[in-house]
Amino acid sequence: MRYEFADCVLDVDRHVLTRQGEAVPVEPQVFDLLKLLAEHPGKLVARDEIIERVWNGRFVSESTISARVAAARRAVGDDGKAQRIIRTIVRRGLQLAAEVTCDQIVSQSEPAQTRTLRYVKGSNGQAIAFSVAGSGPPVLRVGSVVYDIEAEWRLPSERAYLKAMEAKFTLLRYNKHHQSGWDDPEDTDYDGVVEDILAITKAAGFGSFAIVSEFGGLFSALRFATRYPQRVSKLVIIGGWAEGRDHREGVVGPDSIRNLIIEGWDERGSGYAVGSLLSYFPDGPLETVREMVGELQSLYSVEQKLHQRDCGNTASVLHLLSEVKCPTLILHGRNCAVHPLSEARKLAAGIPDASLVVLETANIIPLPGNDVYDTYLRTLTDFLSDND
Repeated sequence: MRYEFADCVLDVDRHVLTRQGEAVPVEPQVFDLLKLLAEHPGKLVARDEIIERVWNGRFVSESTISARVAAARRAVGDDGKAQRIIRTIVRRGLQLAAEVTCDQIVSQSEPAQTRTLRYVKGSNGQAIAFSVAGSGPPVLRVGSVVYDIEAEWRLPSERAYLKAMEAKFTLLRYNKHHQSGWDDPEDTDYDGVVEDILAITKAAGFGSFAIVSEFGGLFSALRFATRYPQRVSKLVIIGGWAEGRDHREGVVGPDSIRNLIIEGWDERGSGYAVGSLLSYFPDGPLETVREMVGELQSLYSVEQKLHQRDCGNTASVLHLLSEVKCPTLILHGRNCAVHPLSEARKLAAGIPDASLVVLETANIIPLPGNDVYDTYLRTLTDFLSDND
């Protein structure tokens, strides 16, 4: 879906705003506000509807709303005085004053069910989007490179992986980025996260199921598996780590990835931003990493990315490992530098029924185009398909 107005194009499928042909970085809430206004051109969009759609009905201050409206105006080349494009209707709401044309593009090659979203109420009152697609044994995906199920489908590398999984399994995915505040990594509500997973899997009709965790999804997956062992038949940990950077012996000096995010995350396509993700995927392919960075910059602010990094740095799951009761497969790149192989060995040593498969790559997770990708996918699906 594309909305064109003034000299702007709002591409909903790619989550990108362009003005005069140039990409304009915007925060997720600003993008959601523009999308809401574009869906109702020339009409009043009431304040209550804006809060419901952009903030999921949560209480927000007037200053927060005003800041997002001002950011939306700047993004489309407008301001509060001119109000050529976004008009304020005093004490009532907003109106998109520019003429809008809409172009809906539907790819015939995409399975319809992967585009269908359902919602369930989370532990903090927010609506959580989830998607169920494919056929076969039930598998829950926890964690991914983008943490947003619509963005996952937009990325060619992710879409290839999802199609391969959906060909053999009933795959459940859900949006994860709502699950914690962005202020203090120590304040992450993992109890709420576990209850969210329970609500989502029940809504999807999952009884006993396998969990595939990637990156920091490990922290949620382990907590769920230890709290509800009867519901988890198998666990896969891909690119995971037992202890974050702050707990590891011999780690000295500043966090270079954090510095790369600070230096360049706000600049679209910045070499610093690309470099921060290449640290996780040094084997590339480079174009795939660039595509990921483009999606991530559209979805997350620099503060949010720093929060994600800090959460990973301060985390430790050593106390949970011995409580895991299900068969567990750990997949890890031999030459991964961000989370070294020693972290995967800690996981394998601590989980009673665990096996470790070492992949010959420096990527934290293999990507399509890597020599080891087919081996990685086959090992994963064979483990999930095995009924023993």
